[in-house]
Amino acid sequence: MEDIHIEGVHEAFFTPTVNFEVATGHCEIAGESYLEETSKFYARLLDWLRRYMSTVKGSLTFDFKLSYFNTSSSKCLVDILDLLKNYQNSGAEVTVNWYYDDSEEELEEVEDFILETGLDINKIPME
Repeated sequence: MEDIHIEGVHEAFFTPTVNFEVATGHCEIAGESYLEETSKFYARLLDWLRRYMSTVKGSLTFDFKLSYFNTSSSKCLVDILDLLKNYQNSGAEVTVNWYYDDSEEELEEVEDFILETGLDINKIPME
């Protein structure tokens, strides 16, 4: 199993920066997520997480550092959070950190994710 490293791109559409590391179980999605083929992009990340959970079976720390994401990205983020919640329910150690700017709107979105998935998410202000 290999790490995933994707450098974020800002063009007509915005691709987030992604770093998923097998050895540490640290995963990060940062930047902006406004993609043309959102499901295709996130399918690769979901597949990686499923393989990690079934083969490595280690703890996971997931950091979200998104300054913007559109509705289709939001749906994929819920899929990731649901997967993390299921993994946690199976007895795995999972920590989720959501870094946010000082925006009420962004905090409300994180609260919605918590309500929808039942996953405990640490809300951390960006510096």
